[in-house]
Amino acid sequence: MPVIVRHFGSQHYQVTWQAMQEFTRTRSTVTPDELWLVEHPSVYTLGLNGKREHLLSVSTDIPVIQSDRGGQVTYHGPGQLVVYTLLDINRLAINIRQLVTLLEQTMIETLACYGISAISRADAPGVYVDGKKIGSIGLRIKNHCSYHGLSLNNNMDLRPFDAINPCGYSGLKVTQLADLGVTINTAELADRLIQAITSHIPQ
Repeated sequence: MPVIVRHFGSQHYQVTWQAMQEFTRTRSTVTPDELWLVEHPSVYTLGLNGKREHLLSVSTDIPVIQSDRGGQVTYHGPGQLVVYTLLDINRLAINIRQLVTLLEQTMIETLACYGISAISRADAPGVYVDGKKIGSIGLRIKNHCSYHGLSLNNNMDLRPFDAINPCGYSGLKVTQLADLGVTINTAELADRLIQAITSHIPQ
């Protein structure tokens, strides 16, 4: 069954989150899987069991939203590619660990297209370049279907990350394609990443 790809442009986190919940609640066993591409205005999100102690000195200008994904705290903002993966993992015959690995691998492959060598870590989901995090993953599984997804830093203001322990790790630094000598628009990066994801999803 083909995967439907939707481009939403810039959209507030709360709007997208509620739409993902509704899509997952109302889908059936024959609903096609979807990938949603979006950029969010500046926002901090806390995972389902996220600890506010990881919010160090957050500006009141940036909202903090308690989400229902896994993981701790992260930041979304303009210039970051977000891909939400609304997948029936039961139909795809994969588990959540395999889905995390799939998303990590597709980010690594996409970055390799631009000459960037990235790795995943067994102890901390996501993708890293020289010890700095460039891609994050946070998922929720409900009725054997996933929502939320991944974020990949392209060309954004990274300073808001300084106000948090990214993904709950004290002292963890972040990076992005622009700081690694790659200047591309986020739409081009999205096309590459979507190609990688769909090539790995069992058809």
